Amino acid sequence: MNFIKSALDGAWIIEPKVFADARGYFMETYRESLLEQHVGSVRFVQDNESKSMRGVLRGLHYQLPPFAQSKLVRVISGEVLDVAVDIRKNSPTFGQHVAVTLTSENKRQLFIPRGFAHGFLVLSSEAIFTYKVDNAYSPQHERSIRFDDPDIGIAWGMEASQLLLSEKDKNSAKSLREAEIF
Repeated sequence: MNFIKSALDGAWIIEPKVFADARGYFMETYRESLLEQHVGSVRFVQDNESKSMRGVLRGLHYQLPPFAQSKLVRVISGEVLDVAVDIRKNSPTFGQHVAVTLTSENKRQLFIPRGFAHGFLVLSSEAIFTYKVDNAYSPQHERSIRFDDPDIGIAWGMEASQLLLSEKDKNSAKSLREAEIF
């Protein structure tokens, strides 16, 4: 696996080694010792998967301590624009984001540490998105930041009128200035 440091401390782009032949391909998607070598010790406790259609934007989500989560995300089928936003108030990159196109073709992954909000936009007709987390889901600790917050300035690549958001993301997401952060 090739670990590529992003512009944000702690967030890594991971490119697996893919072994392809006439039968298909094989790749390692996770090896604890390699992840530990680059990001430190992470103990994943849950795997999640979602299927979404073009224009679905999920995020920007995070959980407050003691239920904060690190995530290792990837696309099994389709294409998404995956975004992580640094919401650690004492971080030199606070409020900045990294955006990575994850596809079933490029097989890239993104490691997102605790203290980041996360979201993705489906660019293909549909996408299957999977991720590992290192802490359980806690609805009482879940928060959301507006996908269109001008202080963050994410270029999603689609008009807001084309986006499909959950009611929760439409109605309860806060601006970064209003959000409870780390």
